[in-house]
Amino acid sequence: MAVAGDSTIMCRQTIAKNPNVNWVFGVSVCPQRICFNAGKLKGNKVRIGVRAAVQVSVEDAESSHLLKSLNGSFGFDVVAEGELREKGFLGLRKTKLVCTIGPACCSLEDLEKLARGGMNVARLNMCHNSRDWHQDVIRKIKRLNEDKGFCVSVMIDTEGSQIHVVDHGAPSSVKAEDGSIWFFTTEKFEGSRQFTVQANYEGFSEGIKVGDELVIDGGMASFEVIEKVGNDLRCKCTDPGLLLPRAKLSFWRDGKLVGKNYELPTLSTKDWSDIEFGISEGVDFIAMSFVNDADAVKHLKNYLSTKSSRSIRVLAKIESLESLQKLEEIVEASDGIMVARGDLGVEIPLEQIPTVQEKITHVCRQFNKPVIVASQLLESMVEYPTPTRAEVADVSEAVRQYADALMLSGESAIGSYGNKALSVLQMTSRRMELWSREENRQSFLHQCQLGVSLPDRIAEQICNCAVEMANNLGVDAIFVYTKHGQMASLLSRNRPYPPIFAFTNDKSTQMALNLLWGVIPLFVDLSDDMEANILKTMVLLKTKGSMKQGDSVLVVSDVIPSYATPTVFQSIQVKTVT
Repeated sequence: MAVAGDSTIMCRQTIAKNPNVNWVFGVSVCPQRICFNAGKLKGNKVRIGVRAAVQVSVEDAESSHLLKSLNGSFGFDVVAEGELREKGFLGLRKTKLVCTIGPACCSLEDLEKLARGGMNVARLNMCHNSRDWHQDVIRKIKRLNEDKGFCVSVMIDTEGSQIHVVDHGAPSSVKAEDGSIWFFTTEKFEGSRQFTVQANYEGFSEGIKVGDELVIDGGMASFEVIEKVGNDLRCKCTDPGLLLPRAKLSFWRDGKLVGKNYELPTLSTKDWSDIEFGISEGVDFIAMSFVNDADAVKHLKNYLSTKSSRSIRVLAKIESLESLQKLEEIVEASDGIMVARGDLGVEIPLEQIPTVQEKITHVCRQFNKPVIVASQLLESMVEYPTPTRAEVADVSEAVRQYADALMLSGESAIGSYGNKALSVLQMTSRRMELWSREENRQSFLHQCQLGVSLPDRIAEQICNCAVEMANNLGVDAIFVYTKHGQMASLLSRNRPYPPIFAFTNDKSTQMALNLLWGVIPLFVDLSDDMEANILKTMVLLKTKGSMKQGDSVLVVSDVIPSYATPTVFQSIQVKTVT
């Protein structure tokens, strides 16, 4: 394993007199190391080690002392813990699940059902409901995390400055019948008026001609513009369907989308207010709507770095033609991506959605960014208790593409069968992951080097090699000890067969890792003593019944001991529980 052209290989063996460790392959806890001295880099020496397998006993007095000292400091999601005991390491679901919270699932009881059903991230759409409502939901989720032992992250989704939002004013959907005449107006009024829809932006009809087609929510209903009345439009329904509250509209002419450049910022005044609210409530993710370039993402990330004491990740939603044209720069600038297929399907031909989804997923893996596949995964379950077979196939395809997460929208927010929809996602993703592993269909990534500095490149190569080793050796799990989650994400990028247990002493890192494929984040106090960290986490997992004798784990870390400065030491170890 070469690190740099001037690297030299040093082999040495260190004998550690530790009575708690058994000898395997003739080595001890500090066994044979193959070290790579990459020379000097700004005064720092970089060393990497590969350690042979050792057996670790977790039944001795030192282990008992560690367990007492760590009482109450181990944050293990109760759902993942139960799955591990029931199904074992390889039975753990790796695809993460995001649920949109709405009127149908906002009670404490309903939120707990979703959490027990496998919800990893709760999404709040800031387009809907009041500030007090959102605050109440966020605090309920945090209370469940604290009182019930869940680890559910919170995401807010901004409304965005794209002004193609219309609202009929009724609390639920309204049916548009074939041939009915509707009035789309910029006039503001309370409540609802028959056959009248309020547009959110006064200039929504600029450049629109009589005869143009007005499409609601990508095809839920369609209208023909028959008259322009000032800034307003009188339209005739040509394709009947449902108009949902706060629906999105688009205009088409001669089979092509009518492009409209409003030259407005990505984040509106309301969005900035919602972001301030999110900071004050301690949310974990902010999803930006209608991102058209990387500058808006960078601006928000810079703002958050100065305003928030904790790390809040920024996700960019890909839902416009402009965002596709600048996909790589947006992915590189963001902390993750949401493939908003509903709005995206308005701007590109429907038949291109599957290939575009796969391309976005692949680019996100190349840049080591989590990707959420969203919109209409199980749309029929808004009204019906079972999905269509085509919807199950759609979910399976997203899992096959190794998307980090799948998202429910209306299915959970307003549907009558949110928990059943979540169960379908869980069962389908678990079965597809098992099939992929059995068929050895792991998607080996053509590696795109991410690291620029030598330490970053070394960490990247360590994670690449660690996943290959874990797969070839058939270890039960990968343990990574991480401060900011970087090595955990690099391991996840390679989609290993065994699950990744990421131990961190940073709460915001734990909640951010909730979105990464195959990563189970655990909050635990970490010390400068790497061997002590490994021992105490293995002790705790075995005590909880999550590990048993004979289980083997591959261990990597990016936690740098303070005493090691200016020497940075990184290693790959394999340990077996006795």
